[in-house]
Amino acid sequence: MSLFSLRTIQSALFAAGVLFAAAGAQAQQVLRVSAIPDEAPTELQRKFKPLGEYLEKKLAMKVEFTPVTDYAASVDGLINGKLDMVWFGGFTFVQANHLSKGKVVPLVQRVEDEKFRSVFVTTNKSINSLADLKGKTLSFGSESSTSGHLMPRSYLLAAKIDPDTDLKRISFSGAHDATVAAVAGGKVDAGALNISVWEKLNEQKKVDPNVVRVFYTTPAYFDYNWTVRSDMPDALKKKITDAFLALDSAKPEDKAILDLQRASKFIPTKAANYSNIEAAAKNAGLLK
Repeated sequence: MSLFSLRTIQSALFAAGVLFAAAGAQAQQVLRVSAIPDEAPTELQRKFKPLGEYLEKKLAMKVEFTPVTDYAASVDGLINGKLDMVWFGGFTFVQANHLSKGKVVPLVQRVEDEKFRSVFVTTNKSINSLADLKGKTLSFGSESSTSGHLMPRSYLLAAKIDPDTDLKRISFSGAHDATVAAVAGGKVDAGALNISVWEKLNEQKKVDPNVVRVFYTTPAYFDYNWTVRSDMPDALKKKITDAFLALDSAKPEDKAILDLQRASKFIPTKAANYSNIEAAAKNAGLLK
């Protein structure tokens, strides 16, 4: 082979490498985002749209929201590189952190998530405490939900009530709004869901509080956060964090975004905040 031919091939390979690298860099200009499906997919899309548009401007990159079928898919998507950022519940974050061996990082949470709570609701006039659930039917949300299953279960256990043996039947609705629908429709005697969705359904008049009522509210615990993979470039992590922290409820355009997220503001968070949830999950046998 002539020196000319060799140099031609080397030049071609170099050019191909540059093009490949450029294509890769271009591909990374999309932030792939998702969220645990704790509400209807259409509702999740509606809530994220203004936030996604805001992030696109702040990050100078395209932001795509992809709904997932279940909680497990959100965890799998992030730790296997199909997603870049996910809105997790506390327990889902713990699962992702556990399965990835610490290769995910929670960036921000709503200030409300420092002291989150769950509510138990019913239409049954004879149910007024957790003890009254014995022999009754109860719906949780998703099995992997912090506020719709793990924490309600942990408070039942603390009250000496084992939902698997002391209740007539437990079921999983898959989402908080579906739990309320199951209770309102008489499919179950009671249900557990997060307080934020309960308050939103009441504000939107999608539930009659004179028929479906809260009979127990849990103590506070850490919950939701926005999580990314640890291998995300530090510069991008900082840009995302700064974008969330910059949202200001005093600005009308920012307040509209925050209101959809049911947040007064976002604050930094860290993995250590979810140690109590990890302990509760292990105690309930939900994390091996």
